[in-house]
Amino acid sequence: MVPDARDTARTGSAWTGTALADSALFGALVTEVPFGVAFLDARLRLRRANEALRALLRGGGAGGRNGVNPVGRRLAEVLDGEFAAVLEPALRGVLDDGRPVTGLEVRAPAPAGPAPAGPAPGTPGAAVPGAAAPDAYGERVWVCACLPVRGPGGAMLGAALIVQDETVRRAVEDAITRRTERYRSLVEATTPVVWTTAADGAAGEDAPHWRAVTGQTPEAYARGGWIAAVHPEDYDRVAAEWRDCMRDGRVLEVDCRVLTASGGRRHFEVRAVPIRRDGAVIEWVCAGTDVTGRRDAEEMRGRLTGQLSAAALRTARLQQATSMLAEALTVGEVVRVIVEVGQSAVGVDHCTVALLDEGRTRLTPVAPADDPSGADADSGPDGSDAWPDSLAVAEPGVMSAAARDGRPFVAENPEELRRQLGEAAAAAERRRGPGEQAWVALPLLAAGAPIGVLRFAFTRTRFLTEDEQVFLEALAGQCALAVERALLFEREHRTAEQLQRSLLPGDLPSSPELRMAARYDPVTRHVQVGGDWYDVFKLPGGRLAVVVGDVMGKGVLAAAIMGRVRNALRALALTDPRPAAVLSGLDRLFSATEDAEQFTTVAYLVIDPSTGQGLYTSAGHPPPLLLPAGAPPGLSDVEAGTPLGWPSHRQQASFSLAPGDTVVLYSDGLVENRRRGVDTGLGDLVAAAAELPPGAAADPGRLVDHLVARLLAGYEQSDDVTLLALHVPASGE
Repeated sequence: MVPDARDTARTGSAWTGTALADSALFGALVTEVPFGVAFLDARLRLRRANEALRALLRGGGAGGRNGVNPVGRRLAEVLDGEFAAVLEPALRGVLDDGRPVTGLEVRAPAPAGPAPAGPAPGTPGAAVPGAAAPDAYGERVWVCACLPVRGPGGAMLGAALIVQDETVRRAVEDAITRRTERYRSLVEATTPVVWTTAADGAAGEDAPHWRAVTGQTPEAYARGGWIAAVHPEDYDRVAAEWRDCMRDGRVLEVDCRVLTASGGRRHFEVRAVPIRRDGAVIEWVCAGTDVTGRRDAEEMRGRLTGQLSAAALRTARLQQATSMLAEALTVGEVVRVIVEVGQSAVGVDHCTVALLDEGRTRLTPVAPADDPSGADADSGPDGSDAWPDSLAVAEPGVMSAAARDGRPFVAENPEELRRQLGEAAAAAERRRGPGEQAWVALPLLAAGAPIGVLRFAFTRTRFLTEDEQVFLEALAGQCALAVERALLFEREHRTAEQLQRSLLPGDLPSSPELRMAARYDPVTRHVQVGGDWYDVFKLPGGRLAVVVGDVMGKGVLAAAIMGRVRNALRALALTDPRPAAVLSGLDRLFSATEDAEQFTTVAYLVIDPSTGQGLYTSAGHPPPLLLPAGAPPGLSDVEAGTPLGWPSHRQQASFSLAPGDTVVLYSDGLVENRRRGVDTGLGDLVAAAAELPPGAAADPGRLVDHLVARLLAGYEQSDDVTLLALHVPASGE
């Protein structure tokens, strides 16, 4: 390539660019260097460009124009916009004054098309592994150098242009700088205290932030490191884990308490991460997070959860106690419920309910109903005989204090008991309840006045929380209501039983030819009188009238009907004892006096004791049980007829009791209940009679007891049970 005349005139020498371009040195630059190199003549025309620069120009990277051959063209013809505007003045300055220009930075938007071929991996300017491609940064950066090229004698031949793509390197530097700034900001802005240690865990660099927490001096930290500030109770555990992690090269994650500069203690979560180089741990980066607030909150939440759970349990138990107390009819049943609730809800070891007498001068303990321990009202809370029959309210004691003052008495330990009662009274109280260490007594108030005392005792010292005291006082209130109701029930029940039994014969007529026994078992869980009755009375001529009846329902109405029927039957029998005539007369009575829906059954028997002959009729009553001598038991086949109040043509049947025979009249409460129908019950009755012990059939008392025991075994009694047995003795009995 030969320079033109203008080039020769400018340099004053022959054009030697072609020789330079073809030299071995320039060839090596063109083919080997990873950055762009070009030679421009004095008119800033490109005379030679290496492949790296050509690639930038072909791909439009450096602002180049695709498809344009750069050789022999000015920069403005092959470069766009700002790139040429920056380089051309710099190159002219080099040609004019001969001084090189370096560090010239050019920025341009990244092209939208395919990225141009960049430097080879591992060379300056090449993308680092994991870094984005240059075009991904939105802007490309080049650093350029413009150098003068002189010929022999110092003549200016042109300028050399060197272009280095710095986009990736600048991006990597920016990323490293940002990461460093982020890490520093994170460490400064967050709670964790960060420090480093040597590979063996020894203190390396000073850790002022950690020492500010622990109060360690630089010398103390240098000797013992961070772990020297761990609380002594946690030290062995943390040190063992720290040694294991250093041996295995794994991350340490440990919770511990740390002694602080103020002399207190804080909870920290410590995490130590190994830093490796060439597979070996060279140091540890540690971070400690103060979690005292969180731990305190967790402990508080745990305590609150426990308290709420206990309160919920006590509330549920109080609701359950209310339901159970509503079903408790006797004072003994009330005590049993209170014992169960106190033990399950508060952990009470001993429970006693004592009632005041009418003069409110003495307290009498009440034993729980169906107490499996067998303790009675004369024994103490633990069944000991030291518990007296009654306690004087005037004497010092736990229960007497609550009854006397009308407010709770609480002693949480023996010392408190002695302080409140005195040495002698406290010793007497502890003798009554061996092993007791804490006591609570609550008055049972009805209409504002005490009717008794509820006493709780614990076999360990016991501090009662406010919630527990409120619960026990609420339980005492429920107990007082239940006791008041139970006392009323027991009084009414005794009255009802007396009324019921007053309508039954006191003694059965005695006769050497006829043995008799009766049994009446009322339903004890009901206050109301019932409608069952039996009767045996003498008739003219030495005969006996035998009756078992059952009026539907309970209460005063049933008892009143039963009394009218009983008295009317006696009056009719004394006028005309024939069974058919008596029942017909009772039908007329019902039609005149009773409700049409009233239901009453009667079994009526007239018998001559001397002969065993008699007449029988039934108004809807269960059939008699027959136990003939030397034959299996069975039921009478006499038609039952309709109940009283449902008039019908009454019929009677004759019968005969031979020596050794037995007949049993009974009410339906014996054979029928909520779980067993009448037919099944009648079959069970015959089966029970077939299994009588030897000689029981000849003893009506043993017979009725055997039948009741067998028929009610395994069933809850739901109705009154009445039996009347007659036995004709055989010779020799």
